[in-house]
Amino acid sequence: MSISLGQRLRELAVFAGLREDPVIDAFFNLIGSSERQESMESVRGRFCYFAGKLYAAGYTDWTDYLRHKVLCMPTCCSDFASQDHEIPSYMLDAAMNELASLAQAGSLNSEFFFDDSTMPAFSAHECDLQGDYLNRLMHVSEYGFGIFAEYRMFRVEQLDGEIRLKPIAHPDPVTFNDLYGYQSQHEEVIDNSMVLLNNQTASNILLYGDAGTGKSATVKATVNLLYPQGLRLIEVRKNQLELLPELLEELSVNPLKFIIFIDDLSFQENDDEFSALKAVLEGTVSARSQNVVIYATSNRRHIVRETFSDRGGDDVHRNDTMQETISLSDRFGMRILFEKPSIQEYRNIVLQLAKAYKIDMDEDRLMLKAEQFALRKSGRSARAARQFIEQLAVRQEK
Repeated sequence: MSISLGQRLRELAVFAGLREDPVIDAFFNLIGSSERQESMESVRGRFCYFAGKLYAAGYTDWTDYLRHKVLCMPTCCSDFASQDHEIPSYMLDAAMNELASLAQAGSLNSEFFFDDSTMPAFSAHECDLQGDYLNRLMHVSEYGFGIFAEYRMFRVEQLDGEIRLKPIAHPDPVTFNDLYGYQSQHEEVIDNSMVLLNNQTASNILLYGDAGTGKSATVKATVNLLYPQGLRLIEVRKNQLELLPELLEELSVNPLKFIIFIDDLSFQENDDEFSALKAVLEGTVSARSQNVVIYATSNRRHIVRETFSDRGGDDVHRNDTMQETISLSDRFGMRILFEKPSIQEYRNIVLQLAKAYKIDMDEDRLMLKAEQFALRKSGRSARAARQFIEQLAVRQEK
């Protein structure tokens, strides 16, 4: 007995979750309406509804949309692959049969339904969903599934007592081509991240030093460079550090590699968050996963703020106490210093940026203005150089 395409799409098992997508659900309803030979008015209504949903999602090619959703969707097959377990043959066979039906559905363009110039149009083409999906399963440690296949950077949220990762839809696109100076520091961060991607033991890193030297940008540029190889970033705020053990436990079963990013880190002595981070850095039983590293930035070498009253306390063991708090930075496997550039380094950064922005100005006059700008910004830094050149570029365009 021949089973219609609409019937096969209604009987999805491995990819049943596709029904939850409003665009795909609208297409399935359109196919069903067409096959049931409902009234022309009904079919046209479903057709326009689907086209509107597709447009609203930012697509005009139906195949591209369906392929993207299929390849990113977590399934029972991707769960087995993520754990490096063999996928049961009956499960894989079911997936392949469903992918054949989905590929057929994805090849139907607007002209299949209506040859009418007054109706909204969308394109479609042939695609090998079976081959593409098998490739995803074989390279799950690079592509990931679910939100990890669609996004590269995330923030942590806690809702109803549960940790959730919120994707950052528009992450900072900074690359190392945008960063000038600090080449050796950049290479250290990249090299350590490559160690992580190569399934070796990578170090937690503290990037410390003066403000405006590109510490945070270095971490983001590293992720933007290496995310095609399976690197993702999760930003954790200081007041969320107590969530780290649970977060690391959750990430430990993921085939991808993660940077836990803590920006602008500093503590007052006896902060509860201090103990939470200390436990993770020291490697408690549940705290360290082989696929996760912690990268933190700080404007301070000793990231626990110390006051004169702390030094003069009546604690019999105050020396031991103070030594423990001010040495939290020593618990990072790597510490990378980003200090304010020298006069010559600042000059080089300004000149490189001026060339990139096509600033037409005599070099001596340019550097005089750059120094004046740095004085107003409380000193030389890569950030000050960029702000100076960007303001010049705006005035030059007028």
